[in-house]
Amino acid sequence: MSVLPLLAVLLGLGSAASGMAAVPAPTSPWTVGSDPSEATMRKIRWAIASNDNGDLPFVVVDKRAARVFVLDRHGLVLGAAPALLGLAKGDVSPPGIGDRPLSAIGPADRITPAGRFVAGLGPDLGAKDVLWVDYAAAISLHRVVTSNPREHRLERLATASILDNRISYGCINVPAKFFDDVVRPAFLARGGVVYILPELAAED
Repeated sequence: MSVLPLLAVLLGLGSAASGMAAVPAPTSPWTVGSDPSEATMRKIRWAIASNDNGDLPFVVVDKRAARVFVLDRHGLVLGAAPALLGLAKGDVSPPGIGDRPLSAIGPADRITPAGRFVAGLGPDLGAKDVLWVDYAAAISLHRVVTSNPREHRLERLATASILDNRISYGCINVPAKFFDDVVRPAFLARGGVVYILPELAAED
C-alpha cells in the first residue's frame, strides 16, 4: 500500500476529500501485531493531520494495551510489538526520579509517564544503545532486560495477557529483534517523537 492511500485511511478521508477512490481498511500493516486501539488510532490520525511529528518518525505507546507502534514520518506503519512497562500505574514521573539509584525507587514510583517526548538514540550505562524518551527522568525505550531470570521478562512479553506486562522501573522494554530491526533504523538518522498514551487521565 502506498503512502497516500494509507494516509487517507488513517485520516478517515473519503474519495471526495482525497481526490481518489475509496481505500480499503489498512489490514496488512497490522499483521505485525494486534490491531491498534481506538486511542492509538486517534493519536496517529492527529499526529499526521497536525504534522505534530514534524516530518520525523514517531512511536505510539499504548500503556493500557501494553503495545508499541512505530511509524515513519508519513504515518506508514513500520512495526508493532508488545511492551513491558512501569510496575505502577500512573501518568507522571515522580519529581527527581532520574537522580535516584534503582535501589531507592519504590514500587509506587515505578511509572512510565504519559506525554509527548522528543526522542533520540544514545548509549545507556553499558555498551548498548537505547531510545532516550525522557533523559531527565531516566526513561528510555530499549531491548528487553533479561539480567534477572526471576522476573521472566521474555515470558511476560510472549504471553497474550497484558496483566503481566507491568514489571519495569518505568522504562519501556520491547523484544530485542523489534528494537534492532524497527526502532533503531527508524530513529537512527534524526531521532523522532514518542507519544505515550495516558492510562489514568483522559487523553488530550
